[in-house]
Amino acid sequence: MVDAMKYLCPAVALAFAIGPSAAGQSGPLRGRQPNVVLIIADDQGYGDLRVHGNPKLDTPNIDRLAREGVQFQSFYVSPVCSPTRASLLTGRYNYRTGVVDTYLGRSLMHPDETTLAEVLSQAGYRTGIFGKWHLGDNYPLRAMDQGFQESLVLNGGGIGQPSDPAGGTSYFDPLLRQNGTWVKTRGYVSDVVTDAAIAFITAHRRQPFFTYLAFNAPHTPLEVPAEKYAKYKGMNLKAEDFAGPGTPIAGNFDPDVTAKVYGMVENLDDNVGRLLATLDKLKLTDRTVVMFMTDNGPQQPRYNAGMPRLKGTVHEGGIRVPLFVRWPGVFQPRTVDRIAAHIDVMPTLLDVSGAGGSRALKFDGVSLVPLLRGEGADWPDRTLFFQWHRGDTPELHRAFAARSQRYKIVQPLGNGENKLPPTFGFELYDMADDPLQQRNVAPEHPEIVTRMTNQYEAWFRDVTGGRDYTDRGIARIVIGSPRENPVRLTRQDWRGPQAAWTATSLGYWEVDVRRAGVYDVTMRFAELTRPGTISFAHGGNTLQKEVPAGAVSAIFNRVRLTRGAGRLESWVTQEDRRIGMLDVIVTHLR
Repeated sequence: MVDAMKYLCPAVALAFAIGPSAAGQSGPLRGRQPNVVLIIADDQGYGDLRVHGNPKLDTPNIDRLAREGVQFQSFYVSPVCSPTRASLLTGRYNYRTGVVDTYLGRSLMHPDETTLAEVLSQAGYRTGIFGKWHLGDNYPLRAMDQGFQESLVLNGGGIGQPSDPAGGTSYFDPLLRQNGTWVKTRGYVSDVVTDAAIAFITAHRRQPFFTYLAFNAPHTPLEVPAEKYAKYKGMNLKAEDFAGPGTPIAGNFDPDVTAKVYGMVENLDDNVGRLLATLDKLKLTDRTVVMFMTDNGPQQPRYNAGMPRLKGTVHEGGIRVPLFVRWPGVFQPRTVDRIAAHIDVMPTLLDVSGAGGSRALKFDGVSLVPLLRGEGADWPDRTLFFQWHRGDTPELHRAFAARSQRYKIVQPLGNGENKLPPTFGFELYDMADDPLQQRNVAPEHPEIVTRMTNQYEAWFRDVTGGRDYTDRGIARIVIGSPRENPVRLTRQDWRGPQAAWTATSLGYWEVDVRRAGVYDVTMRFAELTRPGTISFAHGGNTLQKEVPAGAVSAIFNRVRLTRGAGRLESWVTQEDRRIGMLDVIVTHLR
């Protein structure tokens, strides 16, 4: 197994202040800085917990967090993972950070954003991430560049995607990046990252620590320990096993898929239990804030507590997720009915830690500490906003929702690859009377529809006004920095109208060459069935060479790259056909 204690990245020193919305406290709530453990699951829905009414799934450890902590009834995130994670770690809506989607260069968070890890690091915390980052795989966008002093992470959006290195496509014995270096681990990935988090906590138990345990389960591929899968497979799950109010499970419910997901979730729950046991053993429980949440709704049709739709939508089933916060002796067990969202996590944790004392950062979220302490009687109403669709650029009215304490307005069309149709309407739900979003009351309340639509339009102009989402303005991958050499460019981050993950995809990378000089450039591609010509282009120059049938890679040695921002691309031409790269590795020589 990987030695989880051999971390390389030095502490990050920062010089900035924290804005007033981060904290009402001048110091930590208990007079000393508490430890912070933030746990997030990937594609685990609201209904994937026994405490939320699932009659089949065993999740005793996460349920324990719910019982012993504060439960939020109406906690919201983005419909997909990268936007949620950008908001979670900055306290800002994801459009402000440059993150609009999950792949094709749209999930690269601008490095000028200030993260929760950076602030806590400056405040004296030891910071570590274990699992999924999904906000950039290359310098200066990696977790280790954005405030995490210690890291053990996977690339891209998850194992089994084009950002994987060769031989790293399985949840079992995965290849993970330990402070920037690929290491071969042993075991199931959720166990491996929990082992590393536990080792980190144990090593830094005498100083405040921030542990970000970001599971990539139960995201696809649905690979699960055999004994967990056998347990749920043996139940012969059926949709009617989960009868209840609200929206029924879709007709394409797959019991085998559900058995795999439930096995992955139960394994995740076991690992949460191991981490909580470590806190107990080290006598850190009363000094540690533990927060559990997930990043969006479920990907596949299964029990979701009667809420409509799934991941990728702005209906309740896509964006309402669990949030449990436990701090024994400080936050008494209770249930909060006020709405809250991912943008509130960073301000809340800065308030809790006392790291939010001065006046510079601007958040969209607010500290939830008054609600956590049961002091929210005068909590003001507010409206939260959520939007996601495929594409490089945010588009007004396309697949969005706005949620106030009582009402929710939804325009669900245009998510995924679908464009917004010429005519569309707005749905309105009275969430006080209809929390499962079953009856559209827009025809009865046109004035509320108009008011909330106007709020959304003002929000959209505000959060998209500060970024250029075109190729000119996106966060660029740096080449030629000693912080990362060589640089591996993958299909996760390439761009262009033909960019995708299919065999026929073609794309390019927007890069910033920091040092003009001599480089080796290695290209990998699918095995050629006949000879072709490989091309490499950057800075207005194009190099070519012939490659034989059967080739899977080629290299241009001692290429001179010019300094500055620009486009880098490579392809193989076979007669009238072009073949895109699997990846391109650029190594600075001198």
